[in-house]
Amino acid sequence: MSNVNSKYDLVIRGGLLVDGTGAAGTVGDLAIADGKIAAVGGRIDAPGAESIDADGALVAPGWVDVHTHYDGQVAWDDKLDPAFSNGSTTLMLGNCGVGFAPCPKGEEKTLIEVMEGVEDIPGAALAEGVPWGAWESFGEYLDFLEDRPYAVDFGTQLPHSALRLQVMRDRALRHEDATADDIMEMSRLVEQAARDGALGFSTSRTIFHRNIDGEAIPGTYASEQELVALAEAAARGGGAVIEAIMSSSIGDMEFLGGERFDTEHELQLLAKMSRASKLPVTFTTVQTPDHPEEWREILDFASRENTQGAIMRPQVASRPIALLSGLCGYHAFMHRRTYVDELASLPIEERARRMRDPEIKKRILTDADIMPAQAGAMEMLSAGFLMGAGAFYVMPDDYDYEPTADMALGAIAERENRDVVEVMYDYLTANDGKWFLSLMGTNYAGGNLDVVGEMLRHPETITGLADGGAHVNLICDGTMPTTQLKHWGYSRTRGDKIPVEMLVEKQTRRNARLYGLRDRGTLEVGMRADINVIEPENLAVMRPVSHEDLPAGGSRLLQPVSGYLATVLAGVVTRRHDQDTGARPGRLLRGSRG
Repeated sequence: MSNVNSKYDLVIRGGLLVDGTGAAGTVGDLAIADGKIAAVGGRIDAPGAESIDADGALVAPGWVDVHTHYDGQVAWDDKLDPAFSNGSTTLMLGNCGVGFAPCPKGEEKTLIEVMEGVEDIPGAALAEGVPWGAWESFGEYLDFLEDRPYAVDFGTQLPHSALRLQVMRDRALRHEDATADDIMEMSRLVEQAARDGALGFSTSRTIFHRNIDGEAIPGTYASEQELVALAEAAARGGGAVIEAIMSSSIGDMEFLGGERFDTEHELQLLAKMSRASKLPVTFTTVQTPDHPEEWREILDFASRENTQGAIMRPQVASRPIALLSGLCGYHAFMHRRTYVDELASLPIEERARRMRDPEIKKRILTDADIMPAQAGAMEMLSAGFLMGAGAFYVMPDDYDYEPTADMALGAIAERENRDVVEVMYDYLTANDGKWFLSLMGTNYAGGNLDVVGEMLRHPETITGLADGGAHVNLICDGTMPTTQLKHWGYSRTRGDKIPVEMLVEKQTRRNARLYGLRDRGTLEVGMRADINVIEPENLAVMRPVSHEDLPAGGSRLLQPVSGYLATVLAGVVTRRHDQDTGARPGRLLRGSRG
């Protein structure tokens, strides 16, 4: 009930206030008025029109998720889950050089095929869900988004692939070098996009990012001259950051012919971009199986360069980048002739039941693979799952992303004296086909998360890589913000934890400041009232579940979470007890214009 005599709109009482500055938490109250924090700390006796009892709970700024890929979803979804369900109040789109603006007339299909191949978002969902024709320029794209209400705030970055396609058309798809005139025109468009409100410019240089036809996306092989010029243009327009994924960031990619550039080359390029533009450059940094110690060299390089005029912010994850295998998504048997011809189109429960039939099982296990004519990187990757079958981990209900060796299929097969491929098959077809296996693609070469802990503690890093809107049937990492707090702050058993105040600062103030957002990220008077109230004892991330809730009936994997007592955006409660309140105070954030 509203209190007409209240001084504040909302008072959060008795919580452990961890303010996002890195300082240790203190118990106290927090008051909000007109969408901003009006008082914080101690006891606040003045009444509020609304109050939240936070006794025993953590009160922290809303998470700032800087790597999301919601470029398509933002056109049809006002919630932007899974970020919304995981306490994120500010998001960044346009990551890894891919997105939907600028969109030259007649090139809609090309942009869909890029996003479908790179980010594993169903092309049919993008074709139906995105209102193609509503914009052509990047500024028009922002105009389309600006007045729409959302459950979160979000900003955008200009993607290199779409920019190159706008200027170079077929030459961009053929990976021709940009001419001086091309670079001049791209620079003009980058500067204008930043003036129109783009918070940054993003690019991808890994050959793993391929369109649905299997070709590397535009921009992958761009020259140093081109990239430095575009970074400078972003700075001239008022952009805040350059975001990149390097060639060799996620491994040598030998199965695709090998990356063209090594890590040293790429780091030197990023440092030049940063020094030339005077902007921070944030870039994907993970431990790869190919070079399990190289991440240390990358962090050391960033530290050295940051004393010599560069601003390099390695972007790290809070857990492994895990590839999921299940009948609801990608799996090792999806290209077998019997599966393709007889089973693939069946409902999941019937499909699993049929696959458990001994005769069908025998046929599938001995069949040859039939690869589709169009196979992006994700399809090609899944075709190799059999070779790594023993390294997949089972995912029980209490799975915590730091599994022990005995949970791997290879160990299970050895204990049961069975063939590991048959163990994989039986696991995937059990429980109506709804169970998943997890392959630690990165950050797990030592069989634990010690390296992730070192990355999170490093003074130059920022946290991201949740990819909530991408890889929707292969990777389910949108819960990373919750994992970061739960696993590292409260529940880790296989090594040292990380102080909660450090974890909170990493995914609030630090990320907000990286993108030039100085009105949020801390619990201080005058700051925007974006807040999470969290019950640590109830904080949990459950097993992935497949949902057919994308346009055109497209499917995606989502993980239920619990423990968020409330999430507040601009002073408005958007979630209570892990449930959506229906409030939509979120809006597009525009850089130079606001």
